[in-house]
Amino acid sequence: MNTDYKHRQFLPESRRIVVKIGTRVIAQRTGRPDQARMQCLVSQIAALRRKGYEMVVVTSGAVGAGMEALGIRERPTEVADLQMCAAVGQARLMTAYTKLFMAYKIRIGQVLLTHDDFDHRVRNANAKRTLEHLIRANVIPIINENDVVADEELKAGFTFGDNDYLAALVSKLIRADLLVILSTVDGVLRTEGSRRRRIPLIDKIGPDIYKLVNPGASALSKGGMDSKLRAAQIATRAGCSVVIGHGRKKDTLVDIVAGKDVGTLIPGATL
Repeated sequence: MNTDYKHRQFLPESRRIVVKIGTRVIAQRTGRPDQARMQCLVSQIAALRRKGYEMVVVTSGAVGAGMEALGIRERPTEVADLQMCAAVGQARLMTAYTKLFMAYKIRIGQVLLTHDDFDHRVRNANAKRTLEHLIRANVIPIINENDVVADEELKAGFTFGDNDYLAALVSKLIRADLLVILSTVDGVLRTEGSRRRRIPLIDKIGPDIYKLVNPGASALSKGGMDSKLRAAQIATRAGCSVVIGHGRKKDTLVDIVAGKDVGTLIPGATL
């Protein structure tokens, strides 16, 4: 039996799924949330929800949406400007998600987190309790980094890497079975001559895998494949399988959960 298939056949059995949506997946070049792309993802999340999966969303895009709304073309370097963009953009982002999920009669709840919420025992317990309660109430948590209060983190550049790291910590916190990281590439790619080919399966993330990618981020986002691999290490060590896939392509999310050969799979440590 093909090793990749052997691992993927268990993906449909995932009960709790965290979906991380990158900035460039749902944002236009200006930073404005792209309604068509968001609708495509929301429809897939709704379809999985109808099948009985517990869905949790970690979204990026607030700063970019705020930049567009405020007429700012380049990502600010001042903390106060970043926080202003995040405040304006988060409202626009949640408004868009609320309207789209309402069409499927699905309730959502905003959850904003910082590093402190994971580092402090009481805050960690509170975050876990709130997320579990939302899930039990059939409310889909829409999670983002709380840039408005993350003053020291923004100053130090110690952010969640376009929320890849945040998604991994959330997956670990709520003991998710599967973390799907949606980006704008088909997965982890290997260069073969003049072509780049998708790696279907990575058994273990090591130095050889990091050599295949170049850390980088766009003007709107803070992530890159390096960030996604580091997040995948955290999640898989906690027993959560990870798939990195192309969020702009049709049906990527539902195909991943169905166990199809889409994206790059990194199996959880317990598999």
